[in-house]
Amino acid sequence: MTDNPVDIIRFAADTFDSGAGCAIVTLTEIRGGAFRALGSQMAVRDDAAYCGYVSGGCVEAAVAAEAVAAIGTGRDRMLHLGEGSPFFDIVLPCGGGIILSIHVLRESASLRRVMASLDNRAPCSLKYDPGLETIAFGDWPGGTGWTDDCFLRCYRPQTRLLIYGRSIEMEATAGLARIAGYDVQASDDWRKPFSGIIDADTAVALLFHDPEHEIPALNAALNGTPFYIGALGSARTHERRSEKLRALGYRDHDIDRIKAPIGLFGRARDANTLALSVLADIAAARTAADCPAI
Repeated sequence: MTDNPVDIIRFAADTFDSGAGCAIVTLTEIRGGAFRALGSQMAVRDDAAYCGYVSGGCVEAAVAAEAVAAIGTGRDRMLHLGEGSPFFDIVLPCGGGIILSIHVLRESASLRRVMASLDNRAPCSLKYDPGLETIAFGDWPGGTGWTDDCFLRCYRPQTRLLIYGRSIEMEATAGLARIAGYDVQASDDWRKPFSGIIDADTAVALLFHDPEHEIPALNAALNGTPFYIGALGSARTHERRSEKLRALGYRDHDIDRIKAPIGLFGRARDANTLALSVLADIAAARTAADCPAI
């Protein structure tokens, strides 16, 4: 019961390495609406056990049956469901149509390399060639989609959230983020920012009530490549913050990277509401920063 890409890949690699048959199912085309994003995957074992989703749970059992049939023949296949599909009895609630590629695994090394790359916080891809019925690991840039008759599935490292603060808001935000599956590190020591671990898959949230304590963390964030920087405080507080940063040599385009007031929606007057607002804002930014479709 997971749609975590790493869990799906691990299930497939472990299944193959145990000697059982396995297939990787990938959502490679969407017509109209669809519940899942392009590139969503399932891993299916030869006994029909599966991990992952390519829709909202309404077609996964049927997809698993098709994958088991493919494993039995040892050949890949494409599966059309919903609009334009020959399976008139399988209807997608969203009203659209999807095309799935079912690849019968013949090796697990490519999957192991994906897991190792993500463990090292390096983005990577799997290239599926339906003509050759192969998958190959790579660090191809760009997004998920078809190119040169092959389908590239991009993978990003786990979202990392660095929270600086000394308040109940920090505890509430950290707790909610951990439930959401983020790699969370929280600190109330403003003198020791996490400058060595900020990368393109990192969000930085400053929840100090004292703006004087923000500067070391802001220095680390602005000199790094996080996809999100947010800071607690009113518009007036942010103007004072901006003046201090300009005095340190930062330009307006640097300061514009800071979301302030932090959060997706208006003023939050309690810790749990603020945590929801911050996490929703980070999730929206992550979606925008993630691999776009080709």
